[in-house]
Order: sequence, then structure tokens, then C-alpha cells
Amino acid sequence: MSPQKPSLKSVQKLFKPKKKKKINHKVGLAPGALVYTGDKKLDKVSINLITYDEVDFYEEAIVLDQLEEHLKMRKKVLWIDIIGLHDVELFEKIGLLFGIHKLTMEDILNVDQRPKMEAFDDYLFAALKMIQCPTPESPIDDEQISFVLKDGILLTFQEKKGDVFEFVRSRLIDPKRAIRQRKADYLLYALLDAVIDNYFIVMENVGERIENLESQAMTSPGSETLSALYLQRREMMDLRRTVYPLREVIGSFDKYADDKISPETRPFIRDLYENTVQVIETMEVFRDMSSGVLDLYMNSLSNRMNNIMKVLTIISTIFIPLSFVAGVYGMNFDNMPELNWKYGYFYVIGGMGLAIIGMLIYFRKKDWI
Repeated sequence: MSPQKPSLKSVQKLFKPKKKKKINHKVGLAPGALVYTGDKKLDKVSINLITYDEVDFYEEAIVLDQLEEHLKMRKKVLWIDIIGLHDVELFEKIGLLFGIHKLTMEDILNVDQRPKMEAFDDYLFAALKMIQCPTPESPIDDEQISFVLKDGILLTFQEKKGDVFEFVRSRLIDPKRAIRQRKADYLLYALLDAVIDNYFIVMENVGERIENLESQAMTSPGSETLSALYLQRREMMDLRRTVYPLREVIGSFDKYADDKISPETRPFIRDLYENTVQVIETMEVFRDMSSGVLDLYMNSLSNRMNNIMKVLTIISTIFIPLSFVAGVYGMNFDNMPELNWKYGYFYVIGGMGLAIIGMLIYFRKKDWI
């Protein structure tokens, strides 16, 4: 069965348009000034606290004042998941509470931040894009997620609800899982691993989407297919900007985080680095495929046009001798003996028919038709 030709409306729905980034939102402000650069996605910032060790597990939605109390009594691993980045005043308090540098807080609120990892004296900071595309028919949805690892505490900062960490949460609930025996640096690895694993799902769906476009480019090239191809190519460029810095980010953990990542966790980080390289290589293959499909579309369209021109040329060639004969006998000479023949009309029509048949046989032998 040939793939269904996409409608323009379905194409526009599949490739969610990117808003132009604001480049002047912080012009004139001092370094470290906290400005949220994204669009407000939630009415209220939520803070979810998970604390655990090998015996106990506890989860609660809290406010900032309660967080201070938990820090005073802390003896276990703390995962503080903060969802919503628009409340600048709240983030100023969070920065002071945890001793996070203003430049780090600035990067957390700058959702157009390039993926990066920085090692400070007493904490690690990492920011990258979390992308989701559950099916080939879904648009790629991305958001920035930031991590701060400090003294057995892991803070995560998300723009909105809905992430890829449900499997990690389910592992934390189960006391038999190895993650319950480990510290916050392993939790950081587990969350990063969930993000990178989801990249493979996205790549698989993007690959299937490109294959569908390839079939459409061959069987039904049209304006909707061309729009989908150009949008897919642009999406691959955006995806490359998201994925390519990951190698540097993950590699930096092993390079610069000597005292922040335990020896037990380092082998997992190195494995994560290898997965990241595989994601990048897969993305490059699909990016080349996307460009190749566009070339295939143009070649297919050109081939179609050539076939149309060939048919029109054959028709024109057939009518050249017929037009010549009709033109000769359409001249107004006084003395044209053939005009007085009893069967002259039928001779002319028969000759024209034989000429058509002869040319068609010739074209067929030349494999032109």
C-alpha cells in the first residue's frame, strides 16, 4: 500500500513552528541578572521533594519554607525537583538558600542556553535539552532541564510538567533496586541516562518519519510533500543544535568532576558518554537522509516533468507530417489533380493513419514509449 499523501494541515501540525528567540531580553543588564527568557507555562512554581536511603523513601510536594526545614534535618539523599521557571523572586531565594552562584541561576532561567556543564568549588551544574516525540506522528517537543549537584543534594529545574523520569521514580520506590543504595551522584547519572535514552526513542521516530517522506517523495511529489521535507530539514538542524553539544557536556563529567562524582559512578558516566556519541552519529545519519530525501524529491519531480515533456513531444512529432499534408491540400491552387480523385480524401486519411502507425512502431523500437 502506498503511503498516504499528507495534507497541508497535517504537515503544519506535525512540525510545531519554533518561535523566534528573543536576542535583546538581557541587553544592558549586569552579568548574573535573573531574567526568565521563556514563556510562562505554569501558574505556580511547584517543588517536589524526594528523600531516600537504602531503607526509607519519602516523597512530598512542598513550599520553600518547608524545604529549609528538610535541609536542617537532612541525613539522606535529597532530590528536589522544581517545576516552573517564571518566578524570578523565588529563584533568587533558592540561589541564596543553596549557595548557587548568580551566573548559574542566570543560566537556569535562560531557556535558550546552550547545553553545558560547569564544575564549581562546591557543586556541579549541567544544563541540556530534554526532548520528547512519543510517536512518528508527534512533533518534537523540547524544554531545557538543569541539574545542580551539591553535598548529597540534587536539584532539577524544569519549565513545565511532564518529563522522562517516571522510570527513575519507580526504581526509587522499590527498595530492592541498586539506586537506593547509591548516592546523589548516581541519581544524577540515572536522570541523565533517562534523558539520553529518550533521545533514542526520538531518533527512531524521526527515522520512521523520514522514511515515510522518502516514499511520498517517490510516489506522490506535491506541494504538501515539499513543505514537509523543508520542515523536516529545518527540524533536523534544530535537533543537531540540541544534540551535538551533549558529547562535550557528558565528557566533562569525567574530565572536570573528580571530587563530585564517586569512583563507583564513573563507569556509568563513561557508558553514558558512549550512548551520547551513538545518538550524535544516528542524528548525523538522519540529517544526511533528510537532505537526501529532498534531493530525491527534486529528482522525482524533474523525472515526472521529463516524462510529461516526452509525451507532449511525441504527440507534436506525430502531428508534424499530418500538419504538412493538411497544409499542402489546404492551399488554394487552381490546378490540383488530387482534388478531383474520387477516393482522394480516403487516400489522404489512410496515408495519415499509416504515418501515425509507422511513427508509433518506430518510437516503440527505440524504447521511447
